[in-house]
Amino acid sequence: MKKYKITDIIEDEFGCEGRPEGEEPMVTILLVDDTGKQRSIRMADKLAYEKKLDIGAEMELPEEEIMTLNGKEYKVKKLLGKGKGGYSYLVTDGEKEYVLKQIHHEPCSYYQFDNKLEAEKRDYKRLMEIGITMPKLLDIDETQERILKEYIPGDTVYQQVEKDALPEICLQQVKEMCTKLYAAHTNIDYFPTNFILWQNVLYYVDYECNAYMEEWNFENWGIKYWSKTKEFLEYERTH
Repeated sequence: MKKYKITDIIEDEFGCEGRPEGEEPMVTILLVDDTGKQRSIRMADKLAYEKKLDIGAEMELPEEEIMTLNGKEYKVKKLLGKGKGGYSYLVTDGEKEYVLKQIHHEPCSYYQFDNKLEAEKRDYKRLMEIGITMPKLLDIDETQERILKEYIPGDTVYQQVEKDALPEICLQQVKEMCTKLYAAHTNIDYFPTNFILWQNVLYYVDYECNAYMEEWNFENWGIKYWSKTKEFLEYERTH
């Protein structure tokens, strides 16, 4: 067993649709160990209350975290990141590495979702039709709201900007993506954490897409974060 400290407890929020009938209220508990390694778990809100869990309290959990998807077990290697719609983990089945995304229902002040799992499937299909290079969607667990994706290794564009090492090919290829997207009246989330260059191919590793709006296109919004602009440095300072 390993000790973790609770850094946050976040209640699910379902917006105007409300919680699905019969679904037990859940919370996401964010944790950190003494080395700074982050972890998150899902727990019934009632159980968290009964255990008197609160921010700053300690929890003991098995060192090896196992997540299942449609009955198959995957060992969690690390938390890759948290987005508006879910937590993404690097996992392995013992032979190959994947990304397992756990949908969450945490509040987001600047974005409104409908059904997040349906949105993932719908957006993936749309971007595939447009011709955007993305990791393959491999499996979906409807009950647990989890999706399994191909793992694309390497630094994100954000990390490369931090290192002053962003290859010019990244800008060339994102502009090629834009040509296809704009013709289809579509935007994606151009924030640089959503892109990875692997073997000279730029991947959009998220699936989110939206109807085209000029103010949120790459030239008017995304590009502000693809170099060490004041916007990039302010984001880095506050996150």
